[in-house]
Amino acid sequence: MEWQQLISNKRLGQENRHAQRHDDRSEFKRDYDRLIFSAPFRRLQNKTQVFPLPGSIFVHNRLTHSLEVASVGMSLGNDVTRRLCALHPELRGTLFEEIGTIVSAACLAHDMGNPPFGHSGEKAIQTFFSEGKGLALRHQVSEAFWNDVTHFEGNANAFRLLTHQFKGRRPGGFVLTYSMLASIVKYPFASSLAGTHGKFGFFTTEQSDYQRIADDLGIRRLSEPGAPLQYARHPLVYLVEAADDICYEIMDIEDAHKLHLLSFEETTHLLLGSFDEPTQQHILQRIVDECIDDDNEKITYMRACVIGILEHECAGAFIDHEAEILDGTFTGSLVKHTSERVRNAYDTCKKISKKRIYNSKPVLDVELSGYKIMDTLMSHMIDAVMSPDRYYSQQLIGRVSSQYDIDAPDLEARIMAVIDYISGMTDVYALDVYQKIMGVALPIV
Repeated sequence: MEWQQLISNKRLGQENRHAQRHDDRSEFKRDYDRLIFSAPFRRLQNKTQVFPLPGSIFVHNRLTHSLEVASVGMSLGNDVTRRLCALHPELRGTLFEEIGTIVSAACLAHDMGNPPFGHSGEKAIQTFFSEGKGLALRHQVSEAFWNDVTHFEGNANAFRLLTHQFKGRRPGGFVLTYSMLASIVKYPFASSLAGTHGKFGFFTTEQSDYQRIADDLGIRRLSEPGAPLQYARHPLVYLVEAADDICYEIMDIEDAHKLHLLSFEETTHLLLGSFDEPTQQHILQRIVDECIDDDNEKITYMRACVIGILEHECAGAFIDHEAEILDGTFTGSLVKHTSERVRNAYDTCKKISKKRIYNSKPVLDVELSGYKIMDTLMSHMIDAVMSPDRYYSQQLIGRVSSQYDIDAPDLEARIMAVIDYISGMTDVYALDVYQKIMGVALPIV
């Protein structure tokens, strides 16, 4: 793969159009602005990240997480750009210098396809078809479609959300640049390979769009003709992934301290584990020198230090492995290729998070409730599109936004419209619809 081809400002849906611009924004900055002002991005403020949506203590939701990831992504992209331009002077003055903006925009978009209630919402959609009432549809849909829905994946759904021409929208969906779209596809292969890899990057309905983008950018194709489609990652995916890895792990530790799931001493030990003894003492002395007395503020300062070293080392890992990344042979994440101390400290945080955070009662309670809500919504809405002439079906279908092709003649299109509708809900809206469907809440006029 070649950098000059990988970085392109060609837009999906406007390949042959050269729009006249009236400001000095780059095409990649336009991507960023288009995303941050969009309704699906705003809805992330009411989608669970890990912990229940806040009461008296404000923890991260999908919106704050995405903004933080975009910030780290910008730093990573700019750091890598500076270092690579020093190694490859021919890249200076080209679109390559906008990598920071591309990565930052991709970071904004990386969670936009996630359904309500996070991982629990994903599992509810998957198991509705693989274990629940949706299993009856197995022989009424194609094999490719069945693979898509039984492995429903927020990453693939993000690519669909950004590229699909929903009713009333223009061709190309959000009409974003090729390089930015390729940068969010973390698992660039078809859903038929999800059984082996666990995840996939695009639904069958968007496969041709991804293939067009990948081929135009010169992304290395790994599959033979006739085999399930599979590509190497676009190199910038590794930077988006690293920004996400850094933020979710370190910020979850900070949130756990605020919620008293981890003590101050435990949190300090986890965060300072990335540093040698002299650096640890320097950080602690700076806290004293800065007169920081509040424990939460002390943790905030240490967290900033950890994010700084992780960003620096992930950028270094990208530079060290540039040849493998461009060849499509690089394996693992950038975090896995950091120095031993930093890598081990990060892995320790992951182990503690799994044991003390992700299996904590507040998190499990949200997952249990979210799963039930999502399963119920799927059941009622799929029944409605299967029997649209029934009175109750018409009542349900009538409340669905017109952008979703809920009355399409094709069964698979109707099922996908239901998934589009439900996966686009916020946690609170999903709960509200669930309560109305179950008859336990009435609208207040």
